[in-house]
Amino acid sequence: MPQHSTHRVRIGDLVPADSPRLNGVDQAHVRRLSAVYASLPPVLVHRSTLRVVDGMHRIGAAVLLDLDTVEVQYFDGPEDQVFLRTVTVNIAHGLPLSVAERKAAAGRILASRPHMSDRAVAACTGLDAKTVASVRVRSAAGSPPLNTRTGTDGKTHPLDRTAERIHAAELMTRDPDLSLRAVVRKTGLSLGTAHDVRRRLLRGEDPVPPSRQSGPPPGAAPVAKDGPRDGSGTPVAPAAPAPGGRPVSPRARSPLDTLRRLANDPSLRQSDAGRDFIRWLHIHFVVDEAWHKRADAVPPHATESIAEIARHCSDTWRRFAEDMSRRKHAGVPRGTDLHATQPTRR
Repeated sequence: MPQHSTHRVRIGDLVPADSPRLNGVDQAHVRRLSAVYASLPPVLVHRSTLRVVDGMHRIGAAVLLDLDTVEVQYFDGPEDQVFLRTVTVNIAHGLPLSVAERKAAAGRILASRPHMSDRAVAACTGLDAKTVASVRVRSAAGSPPLNTRTGTDGKTHPLDRTAERIHAAELMTRDPDLSLRAVVRKTGLSLGTAHDVRRRLLRGEDPVPPSRQSGPPPGAAPVAKDGPRDGSGTPVAPAAPAPGGRPVSPRARSPLDTLRRLANDPSLRQSDAGRDFIRWLHIHFVVDEAWHKRADAVPPHATESIAEIARHCSDTWRRFAEDMSRRKHAGVPRGTDLHATQPTRR
């Protein structure tokens, strides 16, 4: 049967619409429609229930003209989509819905479909997404929050992308030349979110916006607003004093921030040896998030071997750190191969 085929149905057999209109049928509009009734489109009716989806004013005009039947087109969707379709078609044509009616419709949709995103509800009701968000706050009072939303593309998207943002920051830190589309494929973030993470890293900010950072779990050590952070930019509890008794500064620069600054240091970027050193540092840079994700892959019989390798690497890094400190305090100049060749100034 063609999708747009029409049928003649008795008015008495139809069930009135579950209309979003707060004041019901507008009789003045019914009289206007009766004058042009022959040019009006068919009434939209839900096939299985015969409930009117769109066209109550047209039916009123038919009654005013003493007609017993109307031309209808059938809507074959599930019954729980009837109101959603009613709202959608009413904002597309006919007597416009008021802002109050559209807000009330958005509240009803959110109550029955809390998983729908603000943009998806906005597309159905003719409101903007920010207005839908404010309606959601009022309609969701006392309800448990959801961590997923269904967007206008019909796909389910998680609201909390903290873990994915941290993973993206780690990937970008390890490989500054990694394309955003590659980050998207590896993390599942949207292209816009991946771009936001990169901008935050370039500005020296956390990859996770402050508004999306959850507080510490019950019983956890308090974390100062400007306190130390780990390599992924995540706030951590203040560090204990160093073995020598000197406390770690709460404003100490995070390793991730230090690595970013080094990567942008002209004295390193403007020479082949300097760029090679930064690439080497990126490859070997490790944050807790990285090994936490991979630790479960180690079989029990290999744990001691892995631990031995880790301790060896730790000792190597310690010796490297001590050598860097000695160079700083002894004033040992860097090799000339790390300096960029500069033109002679006259």
